[in-house]
Amino acid sequence: MADAKIMVVDDELELAELLKDYLEEERYNVITSADGTEAVEMFRTHRPDLVILDIMLPGLDGMEVCRTIRSESNVPIIMLSAKKADVDKILGFGLGADDYVIKPFSPGEVVARVKAQLRRYHMLSNADMPKELLRFDALEIDLKGYTVTLNGKPIECSAKEFEVLRLFALHPGQVLAREQIFDSVWGLTRMGDLNTVTVHVKKVREKIESNPSNPQYIKTVWGVGYRFDGGKK
Repeated sequence: MADAKIMVVDDELELAELLKDYLEEERYNVITSADGTEAVEMFRTHRPDLVILDIMLPGLDGMEVCRTIRSESNVPIIMLSAKKADVDKILGFGLGADDYVIKPFSPGEVVARVKAQLRRYHMLSNADMPKELLRFDALEIDLKGYTVTLNGKPIECSAKEFEVLRLFALHPGQVLAREQIFDSVWGLTRMGDLNTVTVHVKKVREKIESNPSNPQYIKTVWGVGYRFDGGKK
């Protein structure tokens, strides 16, 4: 999506400028920050369409910046890291990041990831698309509008939480292994910690279940995965 606003947050100034140059070649509007605390303020002021975010930052670290942005917005977040060990943190902590890239990387690869995430985000959040509603007792999932309501009240979900719930809702009564969920939501190329599935299922349960310890909708099938129930109407 040309002309989209991208925020690049990295304290390696040369790298940030390099990414800025490549993104501007693709007609994106780019703002940069080298500090986590400043990045949060810039996000709130400029409301970018996508954030490229390094983990190691002065002020707030990238993970805390990611948590803060995700609590306020569902815009795509691509995390950058110089350490492969941080991938486990990105995935396992349920930060809500949409993608990650390990340094060193090709700027062209990051641009390709940006394009893919923006296409996906705008396709899923386009309010002008026809609505397609799934109803399960008191739970209503708008697959096109990217919204969830429970007993008529809106439920705030991150992008990944919604995708997990949507995957379940499209396969009611079917047992889905954690590997299947991971592959469908995070992609086959993401060889990360499957605990990120557990984290996201827990978060979704906390939002849609009246008693997450005895769930009505997302049931655990021990040793296999999860099954979505709820009496589809």
